[in-house]
Formats: sequence, structure tokens, C-alpha cells
Amino acid sequence: MTSEITLFVNPTAGRGRGARAARPAASALRAAGFSVRTVLGTDAEDALARARAAVAEGTGALIAVGGDGLANLALQAVVGTGTPLGLVAVGTGNDFARALGMPLREPAAAGRMIADALKCGRVRDVDLGRVGDRWFGTVLASGFDSRVNDRGNRMRLPAGRFKYDLAMIAELAAFRPFPYRITLDGGGVREVEATLVAVGNGSSYGGGMRICPGADLTDGLLDVTVVGDCGRGTLLRVFPTVYRGTHVEHPKVTVFRAASVELAAEGITGYADGEPVGPLPLTARCVRAAVRVVGP
Repeated sequence: MTSEITLFVNPTAGRGRGARAARPAASALRAAGFSVRTVLGTDAEDALARARAAVAEGTGALIAVGGDGLANLALQAVVGTGTPLGLVAVGTGNDFARALGMPLREPAAAGRMIADALKCGRVRDVDLGRVGDRWFGTVLASGFDSRVNDRGNRMRLPAGRFKYDLAMIAELAAFRPFPYRITLDGGGVREVEATLVAVGNGSSYGGGMRICPGADLTDGLLDVTVVGDCGRGTLLRVFPTVYRGTHVEHPKVTVFRAASVELAAEGITGYADGEPVGPLPLTARCVRAAVRVVGP
């Protein structure tokens, strides 16, 4: 493996933590003997083009410095290439880094761990989900939570996460279950009234909410968590248990496993790794060993 590696940096991640985190991460990598170049983009499309160019030129690894949005963008650049992906997680959610066991918001420690792993050849292949031509590492979300995202993305003010809290309150006021048609592995069809349906390659989204607590990055399957037609009060009681993953014990929650999942529902957008991928119907597939990652 070449000793030149590429830092793929989002300068706006975590209210500027991305730009600040790049320096200690780069220092740790250089101290370990690596030559480090940095890739920035003027927007997501430009950043992805630059990351793909670095991979095509033979960089030894692509190290994404940011949050889940940048990690997802980096996946699009490295998937299927054999180029290892490392994560310096300094965003708000950091769910893919959490699934890989990387340090969170500790850029120097992440840099040292990545350097040690690269030197020791400690890389592994993990599964990814795929929707059309879009890859995702953690969760494809739909239903109540995606409606909150839709509303929050339409709001210009207030800034930051607070607008999503307000969006959640507004969606709760208009809360209703949605009629879903769920098809597993092209065969088993289930028509259900559901509050939300989450398809997990990884276990968590939203900064540690373990919506698919049994998801395994190496089993070749997606976990499908269906929260049924619970009322507003039940939803509010169940919601806090998502952080522990114990919501799956509630009688209104059902979990399936499948290699491919089609979700159909009217007026619902799917979000993968927190990024919008389009309106339902959408089909997600698990692709075994789709990407090589660096980590513990």
C-alpha cells in the first residue's frame, strides 16, 4: 500500500469541527510516517468528484473527516475499489463510525488508530445497503422520522438541530400511521399500518438511536424494524427506549431480516444515512463485503 493517503474534509461538519479536526488527524498520520493530502470541495458534487479522482490515482486510503453526511459521500467514492475507508468522526450523528467502533469527536485518537491499523493491515470488508445507485452504511429511514426530516429541511429558521425538534413537535400534532406495503426478498408481502419502517445495515441513526439493534455489518442481511400503528402517547413512551434498543420488545414493534426490502407508501420520502434518496417506493439491497474499512 502506498504511504500517501487522502483526508476528505467537510469544513462545516459539527459547526466547524471538520476543519479543526483535520489538523490533529493529519498530524497523527504524518507522525506515523504517512504522506497526507487534503481534499475539499466547493459542494457535495465537487467534493465527490475530487474524492473519486484521489481513489483513481491510487491513494492508499480515503479518510473522511466529518459526520455521517461526509461518510456517506466517501462511501460513494470507495465502494468496490478496494481502497480502504477510514473515519474521523466529528459530526453530529457519527452513526457509521459508531458501528465501526471508531473514536467519536476525538480526531487525534482516530488518526492514531487509523495509522496503526493501516500499518498493521487491520482492514476488513463490511456490507453496505444499496438503493438504486446510492450506497448507505447505516439506516434507510421512512415514515414519521423521515417526515420530521422533510419538515425540518423546509424550515429556514431556527438554525441547527433545534429546528428538527420543532419539526418533531409539529409532526406529532399531525401524527397518523401510514399504510405500507413491505416486500421481503421479492416474495413475502406485508401490508401494515406503520408509524415508521427502518431498514438497517447498521444498528443506529440520529446520533445513537439503536433503531435496528440487532443489525450486523457482516451478515449479508438488512434488519427491518416496523413500528406499528401506535398512538401518539405510545410513540412518546416508546421513543426514549430506542437509545437502548429495547423498543423491539414492545408488542407494536416487529423486526424482519432480508437481503432485499421494498417499501411502498404514499407521500413518504426515504432517507439513507440521513440523506434524502427519494420518495417511496424504494428497494434496498444488502451487498456483502461491499467496502473495505479501517478500524479496530
